[in-house]
Amino acid sequence: MSLHPDTRSAPAAVAPNLRFSHVAIIGKYQAPGSRDVVDEVAHFLHDEGCDVSLERDTALNTGLMQYPALDVPAIGQACDLALVVGGDGTMLGIGRQLARYGVPLVGINQGRLGFITDIPFGSYREKLHAILHGAYEEDPRALMAASVWRDGRCVFEATALNDVVVNRGGVASMIELRVEVDGHFVANQRADGLIIATSTGSTAYSLSAGGPLLHPAIGGWVMVPIAPHTLSNRPIVLPAHCEVAVEIVSGKDASANFDMQSLTSLLHGDRIVVRRSEHTLRLLHPAGWSYFDTLRKKLHWNEGG
Repeated sequence: MSLHPDTRSAPAAVAPNLRFSHVAIIGKYQAPGSRDVVDEVAHFLHDEGCDVSLERDTALNTGLMQYPALDVPAIGQACDLALVVGGDGTMLGIGRQLARYGVPLVGINQGRLGFITDIPFGSYREKLHAILHGAYEEDPRALMAASVWRDGRCVFEATALNDVVVNRGGVASMIELRVEVDGHFVANQRADGLIIATSTGSTAYSLSAGGPLLHPAIGGWVMVPIAPHTLSNRPIVLPAHCEVAVEIVSGKDASANFDMQSLTSLLHGDRIVVRRSEHTLRLLHPAGWSYFDTLRKKLHWNEGG
């Protein structure tokens, strides 16, 4: 849905070999100075020969109404590239929504870590120019489809790119969880919670809880207990095609988080079912991108001699 007609002039000329001609910008509009940053990037894309649109909330909150303002379905239907100007949280939010449309995403980092928004704002012009002309690495990322079941009925559904986290409430007591994988009983676990993370999410909460790093090409999941009562209860890597079910056995005020961006409260007997989504997120990185370069820079590993 377009809120406003485009009042900018058309691009002066279509650049030769332009791989992406209609680009949508999604900005971290809550950040100070975001309006100027989004406007600068939009001007750059226009000068490169692209048609430029803004995601609806980005347009409304920055006041940049000279560009068409599109909602997510309209971006999915009309645009052939989405450019996220912000941090990983911004990418997570829009990535879950756009994955179903197959629109690839590029991230310009205005956040702190930037594991998946990996182009520094200070060097975006050169890198984005190359991507627009077809020089890039494509990096598919699996998503999770999660649902909460109560008395045989689905009461909540969500998609996650990073993780699904079952947590205890604020009281100082553990929760007990019954865990099944593909219908097979694994264990009853007493802990502060449980994380089920994708390879993308293996560098997020899962890492803080002692989980392993998973290379994105693996496509598997990692199941990580949070402060388990039994010390032998360790993280386990699972194949991506499996289904994980977690039932709340006991504990107060339990909840389930999905990418830490949506939340639902849980009752005893509720089952959280997690399976692979039918959709895949398409991330684009500059040519020559390496996952290990990202880890070394973001985790401050010793670079050696």
